[in-house]
Amino acid sequence: QVQLVESGGGLVQPGGSLRLSCAASGFTFSSQRMNWYRQAPGKERELVASISSTSSNINYADSVKGRFTISRDNAKNTVFLQMNSLKREDTAAYYCNAFRWESGRWNHYWGQGTQVTVSS
Repeated sequence: QVQLVESGGGLVQPGGSLRLSCAASGFTFSSQRMNWYRQAPGKERELVASISSTSSNINYADSVKGRFTISRDNAKNTVFLQMNSLKREDTAAYYCNAFRWESGRWNHYWGQGTQVTVSS
């Protein structure tokens, strides 16, 4: 079955950096667009970054453009989110996501999430 396991979250000061990783299994990773979402307390989950299967198409939320970089290693079935110049408003649980067409419908798959806290 599909499994997504995030790691790399933690506490960081404003202006600092973190690198999140998501290890995927249970599907053909190299053919799958991958996404990072985040959800802050009391807010809806929002799409942060998205990367196509070959890394040829990448998209970012306006709030993170120029600060975050999504990448992937298809040989290791892993997607990354490099977060630089972190701000307090980046504090959230970050989720790896695969949105897959299976059995005639679209299905969202999520990891367990990793907490990022930006605070001095």
